[in-house]
Amino acid sequence: MPESVSLDAATIVLFILRWFHFIFGITWIGLLYFFNFVNGPFVKTMDAGTKKLVVPQLMPRALWWFRWGAMITFLTGWIYIIGKLQLNGAGLTGPGGLFTSTWGQWISLGALFGSIMWFNVWFIIWPAQKKLITWTKKGEAPPEMAALTKKAFLASRLNTYLSVPLLFFMGAASHFPSFSWVTALIVIAFSVALVWHLVNKVAPKVGSNF
Repeated sequence: MPESVSLDAATIVLFILRWFHFIFGITWIGLLYFFNFVNGPFVKTMDAGTKKLVVPQLMPRALWWFRWGAMITFLTGWIYIIGKLQLNGAGLTGPGGLFTSTWGQWISLGALFGSIMWFNVWFIIWPAQKKLITWTKKGEAPPEMAALTKKAFLASRLNTYLSVPLLFFMGAASHFPSFSWVTALIVIAFSVALVWHLVNKVAPKVGSNF
């Protein structure tokens, strides 16, 4: 017979936080990949009239799920980390610490990348997109539009580059037996090369011949 395990309230709460972190993280990263791998190449094919019809209908809906997916992922992730440290009686250093344990070192790197991505969504991409959507809806093209478009694009593209090592670091926290900066840097370098290839070589061609 399988051994019966008693679950305390704190463990259940942490698991629920992790579950929600997964759900909203998938929502957030899925839309990030949609914007960079699918929507980006598609937008380049649209003329001004088509953009005026499509953008006000598509982007506010997509960006609502995108930014709130980011927010809930960010909050549940940090609450989970703090809660687990408290449950284990650990801090930043010492046994099981955030900066000393294998779990803590991987998860802190993932949390750092995730926090940068969250900041980009809420304080760069979303404020820029609110203005861009309004201008597109009105058929306007003010002088600052090109610079603002580039700013939002670069923040979104940076998030795409960060997302791949982020997912490795999060998985490594529970499933990779040791931490090393060499491994982390190799993962980051591989991720940058992979994303560059996908967004520049694969995404523009995908679907053109089916």
